[in-house]
Amino acid sequence: MRRLVPLLALVVVAAACSPSSGGTSTTGDGDDADTTTTTLVYTGESYAGSVDAPDFPEGLDWINTDTALTLEDLRGKVVLLDFWTYGCVNCIHVIPDLQRLEEEYPDELVVIGVHSAKFTNEGNTDNIRNVVQRYGLEHAVINDKDFAVWNSWGAQAWPTTALIDPVGRAVGIRAGEGVYDAVEPIIAGLVAEFDASGQLDRTPITLALEADTAPNRPLSYPGKVVAVDGRLWIADTGHNRILEVDPTTGDVLAAYGSGAQGDADGPTTEATFNAPQGLAVAGAVLYVADTNNHLIRAIDLETGKVSTIAGTGAQGWPPATGPAESTALSTPWDILFSDGILYIANAGTHQIWVLNTSTGILGPLIGSALEGTANGAFESAELAQPSGLALAGDQLFFADSESSSIRVGDLTSSTTALVVGGDANLFEFGDADGTGNEARLQHPLGLAVSGTTLYVADTYNSKIKRVDTANESITSWLGDESGWADGTSPLFDEPGGLSLDNDILYVADTNNHTIRLIDVNTSVTTTLVLKGIETFDPPAEYNGEVIVVPSQTANAGQASLILEYELPDGYKVNEDAPSSVVVAGGSSVVALASDTAGDITGTKIPANVPIVLTEGTGTALFDVTLIYCRADATSLCLIDQVRYEVPLSVGPEGASSQIILNRSEPLPGG
Repeated sequence: MRRLVPLLALVVVAAACSPSSGGTSTTGDGDDADTTTTTLVYTGESYAGSVDAPDFPEGLDWINTDTALTLEDLRGKVVLLDFWTYGCVNCIHVIPDLQRLEEEYPDELVVIGVHSAKFTNEGNTDNIRNVVQRYGLEHAVINDKDFAVWNSWGAQAWPTTALIDPVGRAVGIRAGEGVYDAVEPIIAGLVAEFDASGQLDRTPITLALEADTAPNRPLSYPGKVVAVDGRLWIADTGHNRILEVDPTTGDVLAAYGSGAQGDADGPTTEATFNAPQGLAVAGAVLYVADTNNHLIRAIDLETGKVSTIAGTGAQGWPPATGPAESTALSTPWDILFSDGILYIANAGTHQIWVLNTSTGILGPLIGSALEGTANGAFESAELAQPSGLALAGDQLFFADSESSSIRVGDLTSSTTALVVGGDANLFEFGDADGTGNEARLQHPLGLAVSGTTLYVADTYNSKIKRVDTANESITSWLGDESGWADGTSPLFDEPGGLSLDNDILYVADTNNHTIRLIDVNTSVTTTLVLKGIETFDPPAEYNGEVIVVPSQTANAGQASLILEYELPDGYKVNEDAPSSVVVAGGSSVVALASDTAGDITGTKIPANVPIVLTEGTGTALFDVTLIYCRADATSLCLIDQVRYEVPLSVGPEGASSQIILNRSEPLPGG
């Protein structure tokens, strides 16, 4: 296909790599607005392009929309194409800029994500659907796995942004982060120009978002776990909170964070996080890598208070050393605590940092901030998005995700070395056991160590592997194709975090939305069933789904509340996790028949809940929580929560009445 002559200067800024060359960017990372510029070729008359933009090829999979879009469909809109691949941290950094632009130009701008996969696993449409939900994307996304759209634009690196004007002409293309500052003035100019000419169309584009039909789950894309002395903490990443769970019973003991996205410190119910990942425990303190906030948070496990101890909230560039609270981090993905030092996998600058918790000084330890595979002295080594840490003596192991390798930093000699995986470039990935650079992994994210055995979450291969660190060899242990299964032949789906405690390896099985437990002596895998999670931090005002039921008449006295639901095939109401009906709002005409009547744990559908009606009129509020699971895997559960508003007119006592609550749409399966 022809290549377009770009009208925006092509500047590679913090781009992960080029699929054509297999090389890496050497121009730095982070928001480089101060060190590079993007220039619009502007004639003084028009911001518009002069070359027709290439339309989208037919036959591509589209996500977040129920129909394929064409440039004709988008006529009258400014269109921004975001070329990305989902494991690339630089691409993740662009998402807030896109969201800001979408908020500022809701009816004038249409963003379309063009997902051109680096890794084999990333080319799977279902995996992209998961990531679209995980990252909260609310624009259409194309699976451009064969690089058809990429090549038609002449893109060269991730991330890359292209603009199309409202009459379908290419305005230009640029590579790198710092998207908002670079393109917002151009978008503003295009909006003004085409509004003045009457060619701007502000009619909203209707999409069908994946999130709108996704089931509610106890956990949402858990990223990391940490287990210490029989206690377990989970980064419930998609729900922006941290859970403490009894690993023996599955009882949820505490939830830190309100669940809202934010960076507020304070008490448990008021504090907020943004996609937290790595966790580390030191006495009565739980440290949290608050990834999308670029912060390190500390939770006082005795009081539940959350505080910020490192980072400014801004994405940091260039790397610097200084007081922790005034030194900026960049996408901290994992953390590890030892002897007063907090080690930080600072994925966004391709470095490992350290925070001295005694002095409060924060700064880089390993990595030059150039993305690459070169080993050597700490200050000159090149890392590629380190995302998992494990410490054995003076050996700091790290999962170098974008190079698909496991590497080690010797804290005594201050040098790095390859353990297993590729070390020539960022495209030596695959799935092969072996020694040293003969082995192949695919974007590993998690590590745990015991003696000379290093456990690896080989994330994009959906496997758990074991490294013998004495001879630097790796062997596949558990897992195969992505999926879910317990037992001695388990299946996982993009596991992201590991933690070892008392011969149990805890796995954050991210795309399965579960925590898995592996007995390292028997290799038997089980799934942890969480209990009581729905009881934490209920909102002061109900903000969930509300169904208004048509007015009903009934007789006073004993009555029945009938729940008519359609469960997915192969599902049943869980017999352990508590499902319930609660009469909310202090209704004067209805009450549960007893203190236990609202317990519908393990109920059969349709369910019959005994109630008592009192003569009069009023609106009854019923809050129903139904926890339902696969019949063949009762640990894989989904949650349906809804409030029913029922206007009631209750007459004198008479024949027993029924109030029917009908969930008109079938419940979604997992």
